[in-house]
Amino acid sequence: MKLLLDTCVWGGAAAFLAAAGHDVRWMGDIEPDPGDEAIMTRAFSEARVLVTLDKDFGELAIVHRRPHCGIVRLVDLPARQQGAYCAAVVERYAAELAQGAILTVTAERVRVRGGTHHD
Repeated sequence: MKLLLDTCVWGGAAAFLAAAGHDVRWMGDIEPDPGDEAIMTRAFSEARVLVTLDKDFGELAIVHRRPHCGIVRLVDLPARQQGAYCAAVVERYAAELAQGAILTVTAERVRVRGGTHHD
């Protein structure tokens, strides 16, 4: 799966996900941080699922109706576990993400919102 990791996601998660066979870009490799709108636009233009810790992307998608190719928000996960959780979730919920779902992921559960692709 094509993924774009926000700057707030642990950089080691990118290597973990790439090793698991995903096409991954990490915004932490780009200086300076271009901001949420630019990150969301880039993820959409590159047809990547956006992975973040930031709830603002959900607001951009839902309230402001910004186009996206799916969003995974990791909540309260230790940095070194972010890659493993993300890999498991994108595999399990690939169909929902392909439909533009927004996933909120905690250690205990995954909440799926939407699933209508926005373009």
